[in-house]
Amino acid sequence: MNAPTILHDVSRRAFLQRTAALGVAGVAAPFATTLGAIGEAAAATATDYKALVCVFLQGGNDHYNTLVPYDPTSHALYAAARGALAFGRDALQSTALMPGADLGGRAYAFAPAMAPLNPLFDAGRLAVALNVGTLIQPTTRAQYLNKSVRLPPKLFSHNDQQSFFQASSPEGAVSGWGGRIGDLYQSGNGSATMTCINASGNAVFLTGRQAIQYNVGTGGPVSLLRGATSLYGSSAAAATLRQMMTETNPHMFATEYARVNKRAMDTQAQLANLLAGAPESQFNLFPSGNSLADQLRMVARMIAISGDLGVKRQVFFVSTGSFDLHDNLATIQPTLLGRLATAMRAFHDTTAALGVADKVTTFTGSDFGRTLASNGNGVDHGWGSMHFVMGGAVKGKRFYGTPPAIGHNTNDDVGQGRLIPTMSVDQYSSTLARWFGVSDGDLTTVLPNIGNYDKSTWSQGFA
Repeated sequence: MNAPTILHDVSRRAFLQRTAALGVAGVAAPFATTLGAIGEAAAATATDYKALVCVFLQGGNDHYNTLVPYDPTSHALYAAARGALAFGRDALQSTALMPGADLGGRAYAFAPAMAPLNPLFDAGRLAVALNVGTLIQPTTRAQYLNKSVRLPPKLFSHNDQQSFFQASSPEGAVSGWGGRIGDLYQSGNGSATMTCINASGNAVFLTGRQAIQYNVGTGGPVSLLRGATSLYGSSAAAATLRQMMTETNPHMFATEYARVNKRAMDTQAQLANLLAGAPESQFNLFPSGNSLADQLRMVARMIAISGDLGVKRQVFFVSTGSFDLHDNLATIQPTLLGRLATAMRAFHDTTAALGVADKVTTFTGSDFGRTLASNGNGVDHGWGSMHFVMGGAVKGKRFYGTPPAIGHNTNDDVGQGRLIPTMSVDQYSSTLARWFGVSDGDLTTVLPNIGNYDKSTWSQGFA
């Protein structure tokens, strides 16, 4: 067999594998994105269960009014720069956090709406990562101003920075770091399809080079034909259509299509049956009228049946939006943060009740932070931000990273209080990936820019 024939057969097999995965993904990743991601992945094995849960805040959360400077000096600088949008220091007394010895006298408080997370921080189940953002390599203000360092393309652009956070590439990325972690573990899971699970629709974060995200709704798996038992009023027509979709055919692609459809239907039925067997009383801590809580409730239900599915490693994605607050920040953001805090608290408490809190690590992400300067009624697109990491395995009650200087024209500021990140998304992500079990040798595959950072910083220590 000559070389072109070998390459043709390898490409054909990869295409068929990729096409097969599409059929079980519920609402599958865009075909162009998926096709472009064809590749081989190393395999990793695990004997215990672990789950990573990404909570993505769409639109760029304003971190300055989420984690608020609280010591008198820092709060005065913050209030002077923010004006009418600043929280008064007296409004923060009940959510003030224990000053960290590593903060050099600095102190922070959660926004009042974040109060449900205070007990988790105090109990060591929640940590705060400071000034996290998209980078390609370590960057200083001088390098930024002199354009002497590589920067993420299209900084301050929603689509591109969402993608860069999730995939280490701008819009159009073909795989995300959550999916690339899935590539390593799916062959060792009892059900490879259940490795990367999205309860929020679709995201490049969970698209692997081989792994495909499986989409679930807040009520359970998405069924083919929407579970219809009749077609045009005829049950016979529906049964015939299902038979046509799953019967073998002499044509190679038709046979593959039928095999994928049958597997998708079987997977949906298996998952629906297992979820129906999980007692509803285990998941009654979640508030109603909160879409993020609904998604996290679904994640908790999936984790509860992970043993029945035979999976050892799972990566989940949920999201909530409306954080792009150029206007009405003071009235809208507290509601958004309140929903975030209550949903995360309910999820943590549910995992604790299920006995898996130390096996589940939840973390937040967002497009970017916001400007310190107000535009009058809101704030504009920024860069570095802060994020939460939550779970029983988290080394909480601490702040990780470097507290940014507060004000304008500081060494951390590239204009209007936009922070140059001092913890890259790669360093943030590598800490989570290492906890998950990813080896240092595989980290450069999962996070292509991590090699630009000193290896001693690959783990930030919070998990």
